[in-house]
Amino acid sequence: MENQYFSLELNKGSKLTRIFQLLFGIVCGLVAIIWTILNISRLKSDAALWITIILLFCFAYYQVMSGLGLAEKFIEISTSTIKIKKNSLFPAQKIASSDIEKIEMFPLNIVFFLRSGKKVILRFGTTFPDVIEPVTKSIDSFCSINNTPLEFKNEVL
Repeated sequence: MENQYFSLELNKGSKLTRIFQLLFGIVCGLVAIIWTILNISRLKSDAALWITIILLFCFAYYQVMSGLGLAEKFIEISTSTIKIKKNSLFPAQKIASSDIEKIEMFPLNIVFFLRSGKKVILRFGTTFPDVIEPVTKSIDSFCSINNTPLEFKNEVL
């Protein structure tokens, strides 16, 4: 089984969009640094100034990460690992086949039960209807290769 990569993004930005995101992120970061330097004397007494600077840095970070393509949500399935990035800001979570106790497949989400007792839930919702079937097939072949229990369930209301 070769690596299979499935994007969980609604719409991918073009190369031009990513360049603008990167440039805008750099500009926001520079503005935050300049803003901090110009108002260094008021930082001790003005909490709103701290909030402004922190928000600018966070937005700059997100824009730079998006511009570099590091904020994309995805699931990558290989022969022995599953790599999931469910959130744009946090790093991807890598799950080895030996760490998985069982996998439950629901119509709109997948639940990975780990041997440590934790659960990792990947929610598709109705946002990614064309990705659900290929991911389901890949997870099925992953489970058959690694002898991991796989249950298909329907959600009961």
